[in-house]
Amino acid sequence: QVQLVESGGGLVQAGGSLRLSCAASGRTFSRYYMGWFRQAPGKEREFVSGISWSGTSTYYADSVKGRFTISRDNTKNTMYLQMNSLKPEDTAVYYCAASNSGYGPHNNYDDWGQGTQVTVSA
Repeated sequence: QVQLVESGGGLVQAGGSLRLSCAASGRTFSRYYMGWFRQAPGKEREFVSGISWSGTSTYYADSVKGRFTISRDNTKNTMYLQMNSLKPEDTAVYYCAASNSGYGPHNNYDDWGQGTQVTVSA
C-alpha cells in the first residue's frame, strides 16, 4: 500500500495555471503506475491523466489533452499535474491514485489520496 497526499489546488481565473503535486510514502513509489482523476459536484469521478513507472509514457483524457501535463520524479516520490489554460469546467476535486496494473482510465487503482480542490472562475 502507498499513502498519497495531494497539494497545489486553489482558486484561479480562467486561462490561468496551477500545478498539482502528489506526494507518496510507503511502498516503492517507482513501482506504481500513477494517475490523476477529478470529480466535479454532481458528476461522476473521471480520469484525467496517467503515467508509467518511468514517466516515459503518458495518457490524457481528450478534455485536457494539450493543456495538462503529467510528470513524476521518482527520486522525490512525487507526481505532478501541470494545468494550463484552465477553464471553468476544470473545476473539481482532483485525486491522485496508484495502480499495479496500468495507467489508463480503465485500470484498477488501488490507493487514493484525499483530493485537492481546484476552482476556476470565469
